[in-house]
Amino acid sequence: QVQFVESGGGLVQPGGSLRLSCAPSGRILGIRLTAWYRQASGEQRELVATLTSGGDRNYSDSVKGRFTISRNTANNTAYLQMNSLKVEDTAVYYCNVGGAVWGGEYDYWGQGTQVTVSS
Repeated sequence: QVQFVESGGGLVQPGGSLRLSCAPSGRILGIRLTAWYRQASGEQRELVATLTSGGDRNYSDSVKGRFTISRNTANNTAYLQMNSLKVEDTAVYYCNVGGAVWGGEYDYWGQGTQVTVSS
């Protein structure tokens, strides 16, 4: 089965930037929706951004204008560019990739990467 490996998290000061990556371990076809979620300690999981196969992007109000979701169609690596980071952005971030092939639907999750925004 395909696994998605996340990277790019870490510690950053308020106002700084990070780019998260979510790379598949192998071949994957039929991606329909790419998304990033986050979960802060003691909080519910929050949908941060989505990207459809048609190129439509949506963002939560809390990150709109600061975050950008993208996907490299050559290698199917998903990205979340995070600018103007705030303390409240601190969370574990998870990528989610869903789609379908003739064998059926699939829904993959990355292992999560910690983003800490602190001065």
